Amino acid sequence: MPQPTPGPSPASLILLPDLGDLLRLHPQFNAGTVTELLAQLGAREVGWASGADADHPLRDALPAAGIEIRELAPPDWTWADAEHAQLLGFLNQYPQGRELLRRAQGAEQALAALVTAPLDPARVLSPAFLAEVEATRTEVRAALDEGPGTRWRQRRLDELAARLDGQTGVILAPLDDVPALLVRLPGAALPDLTGFQPGEASRLRALADRAWQLRDEDDLNALLTALEREAGDRVTPRAELDAAAASIHLAVGDLPGARGWLERAAHALADGQPRSLAGLVLARLGQVRDALGDRELAQRTYRAVLALSHAPQVARAAAEDGLREPFALHLT
Repeated sequence: MPQPTPGPSPASLILLPDLGDLLRLHPQFNAGTVTELLAQLGAREVGWASGADADHPLRDALPAAGIEIRELAPPDWTWADAEHAQLLGFLNQYPQGRELLRRAQGAEQALAALVTAPLDPARVLSPAFLAEVEATRTEVRAALDEGPGTRWRQRRLDELAARLDGQTGVILAPLDDVPALLVRLPGAALPDLTGFQPGEASRLRALADRAWQLRDEDDLNALLTALEREAGDRVTPRAELDAAAASIHLAVGDLPGARGWLERAAHALADGQPRSLAGLVLARLGQVRDALGDRELAQRTYRAVLALSHAPQVARAAAEDGLREPFALHLT
């Protein structure tokens, strides 16, 4: 398969690779970075041809940055996942089948290694990287054959390419679909990175993402200091930085400190901010109020989460659990 090469920015259709939830992992290729890249491209609208995850980080970041999402959602392919699972169960019953599964799993592990290693826009959009990604898909197809073994990937890509044919502007598509789509859509190109460098939105988003993912070796005081000195922006507002600071206090069992930061975050919530933020802040605030013995106020806070027009699934689940049974903090 020919290797895709970056095209000039005037291309009528630009394919932007999407990393999904892994955008939270990469300091130099995160949701803030994507908004900066789109700003350089002059895009005020993005066609969404990526996954259906309602809590995708770009579902928050793009509208907050003033970028409209145009839905180009593909048909429901969950049936293909079910067929894939049935095939794996069948193959696992036989030695030869298990060998094929090991080969396919090796390719999946190779893809996981590619997308979890440090990434930046130059790496993600390089022909060599995209060729490596496509090679892992080719290996899965060689091991399990096209069809249920690949979740009918070629058929799905043909249908997606037909859906995108004639579209213009920037289209967000799953990273591992992009190499094949570039071959199927001769008029499409990758974004032109000339002069682009991740900036302040990327740096601030990376700080918040890092604060939400604490590790044993972290210097918590340094993280708190970094969060406190930032003013926030549209993609990563001050309310989220306060909520992230609260999570650090909660991680060490400081419930009063966590409550103070969360109440500050709740007061800073405003229209136009990332749509998931209110649910996340209020769900955690309800839990902290519960853990401090303020059960009635905690219940009111949980109900506020469930009344929101959008709350992430994790926030809704926390609120529903909290209404059934008081939350208690258990430190490990």
